[in-house]
Amino acid sequence: MEIDFAEAIDRFILYLATERGLSENYQISTRRSLEEFADWANKRKQFFSPDQVELVDLTEYLASEKERGLAPASMKLIVVALKIFYRFLKMRSLTERDPAELLALPRLTRFLPETLNQEQINRLLEVNLQGRPFPFRDRAIVELFYASGLRISELTGARLENLNLQERIIRVVGKGSKTRLVPIGRIACDAIGQYLTQERIRLVGRRTGNEVFLSRFGKKLTSQRVWQILKEIAAIAGLDTNVYPHLLRHSFATHLLANGADLRIIQELLGHADISTTQIYTHVDQRRLKLVHKQFHPRG
Repeated sequence: MEIDFAEAIDRFILYLATERGLSENYQISTRRSLEEFADWANKRKQFFSPDQVELVDLTEYLASEKERGLAPASMKLIVVALKIFYRFLKMRSLTERDPAELLALPRLTRFLPETLNQEQINRLLEVNLQGRPFPFRDRAIVELFYASGLRISELTGARLENLNLQERIIRVVGKGSKTRLVPIGRIACDAIGQYLTQERIRLVGRRTGNEVFLSRFGKKLTSQRVWQILKEIAAIAGLDTNVYPHLLRHSFATHLLANGADLRIIQELLGHADISTTQIYTHVDQRRLKLVHKQFHPRG
């Protein structure tokens, strides 16, 4: 008896969670992509099982999504979801064939990441925060972002037991629940230490967890609040650039590369699974070198 779409998707998501250890956000995104395809297949083709689908059906579905105006990056996510879904079903003998095997991934235009230059970073880090409710916390957040290149989820999820200020290192849990050790500079460690001893100790309440960064209510600081904090600090510093957490991550990587760091080391620090993801920063650095050459070479 053929397995229906709902059961097949449930089994696949369970596999992603238990055997692949992929993040909850990835599971939710993949489930949504597959359920939208299943809904289309049921309404347009009267298919109730993934085993009924042919390559031509997948191609037709993707064409309809493209006509709907879906961006190439979103199209790629759908194609990847379908390919790994059918690979799983065939591997578990839940389908006889893999109609997605020959699906081609859409080509993406790679945009160079925005970065702050060193003068902008200095203004952000050296701004006077004494008028803010929690100046030591806010300073520690900015310093840690730039010192370590953490993702926003890694910073808000940072825990005291994973922070070693004496060794100047933090253990973070990244994408796919993968852990890595990231060094922290002396200045960032000093800023974190000040926050822990002068502010965090006063924010602790009965239900406070072990997260490093706390809200005024003694709870884990949310990603939305961190975004707000960065924008508020940028405004105080007089920066007209849109400052956001990933901008500091990009700046961290770009400045390391510009000062001679090895690309593989940057890959490890950022927690990139694939070196190709890190290679985007080489293009940023090449662009910077061309600008410098044009500005300072007599025949630039």
